[in-house]
Amino acid sequence: MDLALSIALGLGLAAACGFRVFVPLLVISAASYSGHLSLAPSLDWLASTPALVTLIAATVLEIAAYYIPWVDSLLDTVASPAAVIAGVVASASVITGMDPYMKWTLAVIAGGGLAGAVQLVTTGTRGASLVTTAGFGNPVVSTVETGGSIVLSVLAIIAPLLAVGLVVLFLALVSSKLIRRRQTA
Repeated sequence: MDLALSIALGLGLAAACGFRVFVPLLVISAASYSGHLSLAPSLDWLASTPALVTLIAATVLEIAAYYIPWVDSLLDTVASPAAVIAGVVASASVITGMDPYMKWTLAVIAGGGLAGAVQLVTTGTRGASLVTTAGFGNPVVSTVETGGSIVLSVLAIIAPLLAVGLVVLFLALVSSKLIRRRQTA
């Protein structure tokens, strides 16, 4: 795989970890298990049956927990650092053809950073929903986040450059909205 495409793939998957920690890792595991995705040799354990089964269970539990009122907000405190770690692992698992030092540096800074940025947006959105709807709007937020993670994970594998473009657009829109809100306040 071309280096630029593997970096875009890694960044798209890392950003998806900001929506849901385990969904992108499950997509990586399933795609590599079925032979549709090549992984970096040091992380090829993600293609194993035990990893696939574990990630299925973790994904189901994570998604279900986000539908329990108040637990979803509590889960965000654990999910924030976990999303950064998952973003690092997701990006490092698919970036190939690069010096290991550079790959891990890129995975930590860009992969972890993107996952953290997206997680920050989702945590803020959930907090705003909690305050404005007393938590009744949070299942809608959870559904959108889960859908975003699934779509972005699959899109990252199918069209990595498009996935990264959507992430950049998403973060630009959120940033501009925050800037406008501060200017009017």
